[in-house]
Amino acid sequence: MSILSTIFGVKNKSSEKITILDKSDYAKAIENKVQLVDVRTPSEYNNGHIKKAINIDYYDPIGFQKAFEKLDKTKPLYIYCRSGARSQKAAHKLVGLGFIHVYDLKGGYMQWS
Repeated sequence: MSILSTIFGVKNKSSEKITILDKSDYAKAIENKVQLVDVRTPSEYNNGHIKKAINIDYYDPIGFQKAFEKLDKTKPLYIYCRSGARSQKAAHKLVGLGFIHVYDLKGGYMQWS
């Protein structure tokens, strides 16, 4: 935590393990083969998603945990949702599950499309 955030209560856009990327940086990062996950519902996913993203529904807690257990916790993980709120909750949950580097799309799929 920086001195400014300590004094003024300003939140950084990234924590030690969670980084929020704008559309441009996110797009560059996922050009290569990465773990890319859409945490929206299957219905939302089926209405459009980022190419090569897999769908793991945040609102299905059992399926969510089981699906993420199959991914490599040591490799960067890129997630997104509709607007960014759900993926932020998911990111914190994933850090709790042991993921080291979680990258979230600022503004979610709404900013992407």
